[in-house]
Amino acid sequence: MHLSDRGVDVEPLPEPETVLTSDVLHLRRGGTSVAIDLTAAAIVHWGEELAPASPAALASLCVAARPQRVSGGLDRTSRLGLISTAADGWFGTPGLEGHRSGDGVSVRFELEGVQSNDDHALLSFSEDEVGLRLQLELRVGAAGLFHQRATLRNVGDTAYTVNSLGLAFPTPWDSTEVLDTTGHHLRERHPQRRELTIGTHLRESRRGRPGADASLLLAVGRQGFGFETGIVHGIHVAWSGNHRVLAERVNTGESFLLGGELLTAGELILEPGGSYTTPWVIGSWGDGLSELSHRFHDEWRRRPQHPRRARPVTLNTWEAVYFDHRLEKLTALADAAAAVGVERFVLDDGWFRGRRDDTAGLGDWFVDADVWPDGLHPLVDTVTALGMEFGLWVEPEMINPDSDLARAHPDWILRGRMSLPPSARQQQVLDLSHPDAYSYIADRLHALLDEYPIAYLKWDHNRDLVDAASGPAGSARVRAQTLALYRLLDELKSSHAGLEIESCASGGARVDLGILDRTDRIWTSDSLDPLERLANQRYTGIVVPPEMMGMHLTTPTVHSSGRTVDLDLSGAVALFGHFGIEWDLTAIDDASRDEVAGWVALSKRLRPLIANGRVVHGDVSDAAIDVRGVVSADSASAVFTITQISTSAAYPAGRVRLPGLDLDRSYLVSLLSSGREAGQSALEWAQHRTVLTGRELAVVGLRPPVQDPQHAAVVELTAV
Repeated sequence: MHLSDRGVDVEPLPEPETVLTSDVLHLRRGGTSVAIDLTAAAIVHWGEELAPASPAALASLCVAARPQRVSGGLDRTSRLGLISTAADGWFGTPGLEGHRSGDGVSVRFELEGVQSNDDHALLSFSEDEVGLRLQLELRVGAAGLFHQRATLRNVGDTAYTVNSLGLAFPTPWDSTEVLDTTGHHLRERHPQRRELTIGTHLRESRRGRPGADASLLLAVGRQGFGFETGIVHGIHVAWSGNHRVLAERVNTGESFLLGGELLTAGELILEPGGSYTTPWVIGSWGDGLSELSHRFHDEWRRRPQHPRRARPVTLNTWEAVYFDHRLEKLTALADAAAAVGVERFVLDDGWFRGRRDDTAGLGDWFVDADVWPDGLHPLVDTVTALGMEFGLWVEPEMINPDSDLARAHPDWILRGRMSLPPSARQQQVLDLSHPDAYSYIADRLHALLDEYPIAYLKWDHNRDLVDAASGPAGSARVRAQTLALYRLLDELKSSHAGLEIESCASGGARVDLGILDRTDRIWTSDSLDPLERLANQRYTGIVVPPEMMGMHLTTPTVHSSGRTVDLDLSGAVALFGHFGIEWDLTAIDDASRDEVAGWVALSKRLRPLIANGRVVHGDVSDAAIDVRGVVSADSASAVFTITQISTSAAYPAGRVRLPGLDLDRSYLVSLLSSGREAGQSALEWAQHRTVLTGRELAVVGLRPPVQDPQHAAVVELTAV
């Protein structure tokens, strides 16, 4: 069971109540309160937990939130409701838009019943004139995340077309700064900020996947909010297809975030009796982005299927051999990997029939006998004999026109016209919503998993869905494709115990909690440039726990950027995630191999901390320096990295603060590594037994080591 049909840590709901016993609903858990005025079907508070209050006190809270009538307006000033529409007098973005062949456009829901406990509620609404029923599920999770999803049912006699159904999260009126992320291939999830004024800040994904330019989180907060301080609220849509998020401020004093699936023309038509359930939209808040992030991480780690065992150090073969698949070379690479402590060896693209470059073969998921006359068994046997797991790259949702599959079944390609959609990477998209195409792919994957002891699939998705329809003059298929993908992942996981799957999509173009509820990690970006990765990993990690983010050592000359980087920088930047290597270890000298082994050993020592600790980021005034760390759940230990991105204005640099520790405990501060040995030897606190309190480290700070640009130091703190 998954997030789409199973809450996280949810108590059973009581039997439905036929009579409302209170005009106020107060959900509270994990430091969060959600207060709902049932007489107006409106949320009056989402954020800091409120103390338990009497019905009368809560009723007063609701009354205090009600707007008064103003000149030139409606006789009753409109306000943001749970599902706002024009029929309610709402002039902002509506919660639901739809019609019955152009009729039935006016919708106004009436609250019929409420089922609730302390942190979970089901609200039932009716719309008799148009013939609709809506059930809204609200849940506050153990860590304080606020989840919403809705189910709309057509109880009329004709089909009802849903144009949009979004879920609203009210935000404080003094939250006037917007943060979201954008980017492109090799530069996903970089931040951008702007003022939230009257109007709408809209972000949409129309790529059939979130996309490299998608915003993982849409947040609004008080001006100048950072990671350490500043009240901020944000939402995430847990869906791997098209989605829509917006921040809106209207001149009646309402401010809110809204999110949901983006539906294209005619994509969702409910026949009589049909229903539609939205993806979960998940809200978090905090005093600073780090606290907001901790709610995501803490709750996500409570899932029954969350990976619990130590994350295996992974070597991926792509940048080591590309398409040059020779057994002798790959077995030598496996030997070298095992020697430095690698625990999982992943064979990347190029192993299947006709795949000598990226122009052909996708869809023909049979081991290429010309390259592998004995199948993959010789390599798999070598890898497993060395004590490593074996992993395999696949891209099941894609198809090359130059493939046996495409020649046999051109009707299995997603398209809206007779001509194919624009090509990308010489490939098209396989229509997994087609039953025969689905069965073929499922059968091929099961056959591979049955024949070989494959512990891990690197599941790639290297192009956007363009003009994705069921065939010439056909209907839209992004939603159906996404649901078919979820079904396939669920089926594979259910049938092959222990199988782990990585979500890769041209790097990080499909990063969302819908896909991550069914997989075990993401490939954070195809860029392994450590400097590019700093922002990428910081903002991906607001939502995604670090142990689910693939972070690898890279070659000294970075494949994606051409930058020459130091191994210590690469190691330090890769340390706070699922650690791995993307490098031809057979081509390096013994000294470099020993250094790699040292970083592998350090990652293994720290991975319990990474998997259970809390990620923190320092709000550093010096843009040349990056400070981030992971603090253990009991605050007894922590590790920080201090990265010198470029030269600082001060030389030596001024003190940096290390946030997130127990303010009243004392910590021994140790320098594990530094990007400049001379700087380390001259750094006095590194030469003495330096003990500082968490308060001193957070408020006063310490001097960072003098480092050349593009170098990093690793600092360990141990409570004494």
